[in-house]
Amino acid sequence: MNKENKNIAIQETYGERFQYCWGCGPKNHEGMHLKSYPSEDGSKCIAKVTPDSVYTGGVPANLFGGMIAMIFDCHGTASAAWFKHHDLGLELTKDTVIGRFITARLEVDFKKPTPMDEEVTVTATAEEIGERKVIVNMVMEAAGEVRAKARMVAVGVKDNM
Repeated sequence: MNKENKNIAIQETYGERFQYCWGCGPKNHEGMHLKSYPSEDGSKCIAKVTPDSVYTGGVPANLFGGMIAMIFDCHGTASAAWFKHHDLGLELTKDTVIGRFITARLEVDFKKPTPMDEEVTVTATAEEIGERKVIVNMVMEAAGEVRAKARMVAVGVKDNM
């Protein structure tokens, strides 16, 4: 990956009409603005977020499961887009309009409660990259422990979807 462009979030390269997701859309003014970044060697994608206290779940002071799934959903589709882009030998630049992927299937395994007051890191790797489908595996960690794992099947869509 080109070192000078390593600070470009994948979501910032979505086509105009795909930039309004509540979870990760850079143009959704009320959204969470989750950002996913490829690792330097391109083999992983990483997102970091510190959940706001309004997203507490059934276990006080811990993140609720729906928000965990949403983080996996947004990070997973961005990661799928990157893995396919990278597999095609392409770079991520400020002028990139990356292919858009959506979730076809998302499986989440909740391992331990995820604390609200800790930065959460989600790391994604590609299990399989096909012509139109990418399978992504993700691990969510906080306070040095695995909190959840996910496996996503993401499919590429056309801009006119």
